Parts: sequence; C-alpha cells; structure tokens
Amino acid sequence: MNAPTQPAHVTPQYPQREAPAALIEALSQRFGTQLSTAMAVRELHGRDESAFTTVPPPSAVVFAESTNDVQDAVKLCAEHKFPVIPYGVGSSLEGHLLAVQGGISLDLTRMNKVLSVNAEDLTVTVQPGVTRKQLNDDIKSTSLFFPIDPGADASIGGMTATRASGTNAVRYGTMRENVLALEVVTASGEVIRTGTRARKSSAGYDLTRLFVGSEGTLGVVTEITLRIYPLPEAVSAAICSFPSIAEAVNTVISTIQIGVPIARVELIDANSVRAVNRHSKLTLREEPMLLMEFHGSPASVKEQAEMVQEIARDNGGADFEWADTPEDRTRLWTARHNAYFAAVQSRPGCRCITTDTCVPISRLADALLDSVREADESGIPYFLVGHVGDGNFHMGYLIDPDDDAERARAEQLNHQVVTRALQLGGTCTGEHGVGLHKMDFLVEEAGGGAINMMRTIKRALDPDNIMNPGKVFS
Repeated sequence: MNAPTQPAHVTPQYPQREAPAALIEALSQRFGTQLSTAMAVRELHGRDESAFTTVPPPSAVVFAESTNDVQDAVKLCAEHKFPVIPYGVGSSLEGHLLAVQGGISLDLTRMNKVLSVNAEDLTVTVQPGVTRKQLNDDIKSTSLFFPIDPGADASIGGMTATRASGTNAVRYGTMRENVLALEVVTASGEVIRTGTRARKSSAGYDLTRLFVGSEGTLGVVTEITLRIYPLPEAVSAAICSFPSIAEAVNTVISTIQIGVPIARVELIDANSVRAVNRHSKLTLREEPMLLMEFHGSPASVKEQAEMVQEIARDNGGADFEWADTPEDRTRLWTARHNAYFAAVQSRPGCRCITTDTCVPISRLADALLDSVREADESGIPYFLVGHVGDGNFHMGYLIDPDDDAERARAEQLNHQVVTRALQLGGTCTGEHGVGLHKMDFLVEEAGGGAINMMRTIKRALDPDNIMNPGKVFS
C-alpha cells in the first residue's frame, strides 16, 4: 500500500466557494430567526471531534424544523450551486462536518420527534435529530429498545449517515442491518422515500443502503424507520482483567468461534483503564480488561456467562466482577463510554488523533498486538478501546498540537494500523466513516473501479456537487 498523498489531518485544499449575498438574503427571508450568521454559531458548526483545526466555518447556519424546511434550504442552495452540510450533534471523528469548500450548515437537531412506534412490528420512525438515548427513553414503556450504541449520544441521522455501529453490534448488527426505510431530500430539493416497514423486499435497487453510510454526500435524511427489539428478560454484565492484551483477545476469539451469543464485549487497554479510574473515580484493576454483557432468559444468561468465565480463566483472566443491577451496569458502561474524554483529559491541552479499523475475527490478535507494539515504541501517549466481538477496534494518539514531530509520528502510526488491517482482509474504518481522514485509504481498499462507480453515482445524484462536498473521495 502506498503512503497517503498527504498526511491525514492536513486538511485537503479545495477552492472556497463564497456564499452569494442573494442566497443569504433569500435564506433570511425564508427562515428568519432560524438562520444565523453569528460567528460563534458558525464556528460551533464548523468543527467536530476530529483533529482538523484550520477549516473556515460555514457561511451561515439554518436550523431546520421540518422536512419542508430542509427541502426549501436545499432548493435555495441548489439555485446558487452552493454547498449544504447536514449537522447532527457534532460528535463525528473524521471531519465529516467541516466546510472545506464553504457552505451552509443545515442543523437538524430541532427535528427531534419520534413520529411513530409500531410495537407489534418492532419498528419505529424518527426524525434525524432524535438521539439514541432520547429514542430509548421514549420507547421504554413498550418494553422495546434500539440497540445501536456508538458510545456518544449521537443523533439517529448522524448514525445513519456514517453507518454507525457500536458496543452491541456483535449481536444486533450495525445501522446497515437496522435501517428499514428513509425519507431523503435530494440535491435538487426533491423528497423521496426508500424502503418500507416490511422486513425484506426484492423490489428494485436498494436505495436505502445507498444512503446509509453516504455521509451526507448524496442527500439529507429527514426520516428514518428502524428495527427495534424486545428488552431481554435478563441482562448480566461482567468485567475481567488479563495479564496482557493477547490473553484478552484470545478469550474473545474463542468466545465468538464457539458461538456464544454474547451481546457486548469491549476491550479496554491498561492506559484506558488508568484514565477511566481517574476520570470516573473508580478502582478498576489497571490491566487490559474485557467488559461483557449477556442478554436472554435467566438460564441462558447464566450459561453464557459461565462458559465465557471458563474461557477467560483458561487465558489468565482474573477478578471477575458481576453487575446484575441496572445501576451497576450503567456505572460500568458509563465509564466505558467516557474512555475517550478520560484519555483526552489525561494529557491536558492535547489533541486526539483517532483511527478505527475492523478485521476478520481470526486476525484480530495480529492486528491489535502489532498496533500496540508500534504505539509503545513511539513514545506517544495513546489508548485502545474496541468492540472486539466483531473485530473492530479504536486507537487514539494523544499529541501536543504544536509539536509537528509528534503529529507526524501519530499519523505514521495511523497509516500502519490501517495498512495492516487492509492486508489482513479488513477495512480502513469499521465505524467512524471516511470523512476527510481516510479518503486515500478508501481508494486502496475499494480499488479504482469501485471509486469511479461511486463518483458516477455522486455525479448522477448531485451534479453540482453541493451535498457535503470534499468528503469520502476528492
């Protein structure tokens, strides 16, 4: 694999498109106080959790409150051939939200209604600004839940756009498997619907899957119909510490290969545990750790847990701690979800360069152990977390943003991690998406023919290149 054409997190250089005064005036007349050109608001919508720092903010922000608002905003931008960048809660990690060619940020957070719950069919339809926690709060009285949990309280629209997954993916799949239908505003301002509430269809092209994971480059998602699931009768969570990452990973591989239907299995390295202890005031053993969860009947949960405990013991696992009450489980998973922020706070003033990959489960140890060895040798503080039950893991390198040498070393580490994953039959990103950071890697993974086909689709659906331009491929 060739080295990227430029270091990641050096923002790709595109001509900046200036917002026509006529467009800003038209948006002002249509949206009134729903339009903001205040610098503070624009700057908020011009950054995410990525390490990119030099992109100018969008020219204005439109706060959409309905599909009609989205449609009108897109139509006005289309008339002036000016970019539109959908915005959820700003938690993306790969520069998805940045106005690299200028643009109007289309904030969808006010479109936050759960539109319908069809408990008998195990489906729910929501607007894009609904967050995953809000959705589960709204449907908990039905004894159903939405399992996709990427960690951050992301919006369902953003999760759809990036084809998110998370801690439950090993059992419940990703957004790809759990989005049944969409309403989308296209680049011309037309409203289309894809899919139905039926569990399967052989009717025509699968447009739903085309938009899931398209990162806002083909249209703006305004409604999402999702699969939901019965709350399990019994839930049990456990943590187990290991002498090394190798033993922890071997436990996971054995668990998956013998078919234990584990619901969640997260790997947290010693660096992450140390940071989490300080951040969340816990006393976890500061060694590589697996955090696991089992769903099912009381008897099946007990059987699953005993099987995994035996596998872990054979691999040197120790200090099993069980969390059977909702409060104890919440405490453990909250600590896991805070691992990113705990790590960042462990080095004040740092920026975090993150990467994630996904490999076949049989190659997980190869991918992880070499990545950890390289990170240790670099001298750069780092942390590792992973949804390892499906072969997905995340590396975060904590750099001094003013130290060019550190940034370069971190980018080289990122390059080595992704290169290794591709060589092992994996993907350059299992969860974060491509955004700006992994465009070169996508070419390596998919090949020139597939990239040209993607470009053909992009040109056909967005001939003026106004839908979040400069992302996924240049």
